[in-house]
Amino acid sequence: MTAILARPGDLAGPDRDDASQEVTLASVWQAVAGTTIGNDLLAWPPDLFALTEVILQRSEAYRFALSPPAGSSWPPADVPHWPDAVVRAARQWTAWAEERNEAIPRLLVQEWGILRARAGTALSRIGDARDWRLCQALLTLHAMADEACSGLGIALDASSADGCVYRARARELLARTGSLARVPAHLIRVLPKIHTPPNGSSVRALSRYATVTVADVAARWHKAPARCPGTHPVHKGVNFLLLPWPLQVRGSDFRPVAGPLQKLAGDPFGFFEFAPAERIDLHLVDRMLTVASAEAGPVDVVVLPESAAEQDQISDLETLLGRHSVTGLITGVRERPERPGQFPRNWVHIGVSVGGQWMHVSQSKHHRWSLDDKQICQYHLSGVLHPHRRWWEAAEIPRRSVQFVELGDGITLASLVCEDLAQTDEVADVIRSVGPMIVVTPLLDGPQLGSRWAARYASALADDPGSAVMTLTSFGMAQRSRPAGFGPSPAVALWKAPGQETREIPLERGAQGILLSATAARAVKRSYDGRRPLDNACQFFSVSIHQIRASITGSVGSDSRAHWPSRAAHSGAALEADELTILTSWAEAVADALVFAPERMEAVQAAAQAGASWRARLRIPEPSPALRHAISSMADAARSAATSRDQPQDALLHATGDSQADESALDMLVRAVLRSALDQRQSQQARPLCGQMPSAGSGSLS
Repeated sequence: MTAILARPGDLAGPDRDDASQEVTLASVWQAVAGTTIGNDLLAWPPDLFALTEVILQRSEAYRFALSPPAGSSWPPADVPHWPDAVVRAARQWTAWAEERNEAIPRLLVQEWGILRARAGTALSRIGDARDWRLCQALLTLHAMADEACSGLGIALDASSADGCVYRARARELLARTGSLARVPAHLIRVLPKIHTPPNGSSVRALSRYATVTVADVAARWHKAPARCPGTHPVHKGVNFLLLPWPLQVRGSDFRPVAGPLQKLAGDPFGFFEFAPAERIDLHLVDRMLTVASAEAGPVDVVVLPESAAEQDQISDLETLLGRHSVTGLITGVRERPERPGQFPRNWVHIGVSVGGQWMHVSQSKHHRWSLDDKQICQYHLSGVLHPHRRWWEAAEIPRRSVQFVELGDGITLASLVCEDLAQTDEVADVIRSVGPMIVVTPLLDGPQLGSRWAARYASALADDPGSAVMTLTSFGMAQRSRPAGFGPSPAVALWKAPGQETREIPLERGAQGILLSATAARAVKRSYDGRRPLDNACQFFSVSIHQIRASITGSVGSDSRAHWPSRAAHSGAALEADELTILTSWAEAVADALVFAPERMEAVQAAAQAGASWRARLRIPEPSPALRHAISSMADAARSAATSRDQPQDALLHATGDSQADESALDMLVRAVLRSALDQRQSQQARPLCGQMPSAGSGSLS
């Protein structure tokens, strides 16, 4: 967070306070965002959120929401029912930002006028509360902007037609740029926030829907449709099938390789690769899924450790998982270098099935594994790697990035690869700021014991921001890890969730995998600025463990090799991950309009179509031909349902229920996305809006 905030010496010019020669609100924003504090910030709530977050962080005035200065109180007494007023103003603001034919909220105009008029105030005056009225304005504007970001990430409660176009535009901007703000993402990033820290008094405790993160770590936000009740039984949780493979790791699976770095005198080092002879046995996976599904119903996500799969196996593996109605795949992937001396990537493949098609997301590993003499002895590798030399993993070090995947039903995940979990760097800051529901960590490591490093770092994320953490290593590596005086341990996985003890998960004798059923429920989302807590977050609160031993036959019988699909028969998603995210966001806007306000349908469809002027204003590209076709197909289906004699949502659900003859893969995808959005909205419709307020008064912007 601090990396986005300029140092006092970096700021100069007319925006300094002439009396004290100190930095001002305006000069800080100029240095961070490269622009002035102008009325255009009101046109886009995430922009104003970024401004107020930066100023409150830089001045440390955020602390006054928790500890007001002597003689003052918070929330301000001159705003009756401040928590309700903030929520009302935020909702009215999103409607105004969308259409500009609504009145802008009076409270927003009032507090913005204070900030705008005092933009030249020295930052120290705010940090010392010498201008308490300006502090009040900053905190109130920050709360309103945060509330106006509600629904831009996970939305568990029913929304409304008001602001549905604004929300879809913001999600498209996020998919294209990696930020909700219009400020260039290389300067500052605004991301959705999933969990809020339960304790502490940092600036992260002040917001619950949005967060500002360091700009030098790229962030990508991917959104896939929620699981459809029509095709997947609804249950409040996730079934993970953990496959801790390879089940056997030989010393010869590690071997020295050449590298492009020159060796220094007195600093002996080398590079190694991990290339196990044992490939993933797809027939064994098939038989495992058969048993796991009989035990607990459909498996949602299959997880394998770091470097478990070769890149050319992913396609066939996803084809098999699709046969078993599996929603997701998370597996470490190892690449073969294209030529000697070149470092390959080490990454995690995240696949999400949507209507039988797979969306692909890749999370790179940022930190190499380093084997010293102690670890070489611990893993009994001295026969292949000289113990008196430091051995570095032969892996490319890419630019830092974090991939967030929103799966609906309140579930958002991120993945960190092995050593990345242990590094308290800027990537960890981004994870902590967003607070995904779960962090899945594939490892190439020894046993997952509560006394080892992974448990320590998992506990830190479970405590703050409240993310569950699951680690998984291979059984073969766990068995090779035999430090002096200790025998092998079967603990291949570890689970740590907020408020729960760290749980070691062993692979029992005769089992080839573990079914981990994680039960989820609503959790409280707090902001320590005077707003009321809401139970609109989702959290895992218990897990059950079942050992899985493969059946004799799988889904296609014991002699299945002749029936096994080739990679050529497998088809990925008809849209790239970013475009599927955009289509899903507009489908939710269509569902909001259809369910809550059918008269808004034409406005939603017009905003979604290619050529809409708002994309040029936000400087994002026009939809590709495939996405343009998908949006038009979705609009046609919604338009037809709106003119039906039946209820519009019922007509559209019926129209999206069955596949059509000669239907293209893209149209199949559109149908699946639309149906999911409608199912989700109808299930939410019976719930009251969280914190629903009566209508608010209005003002005008001068």
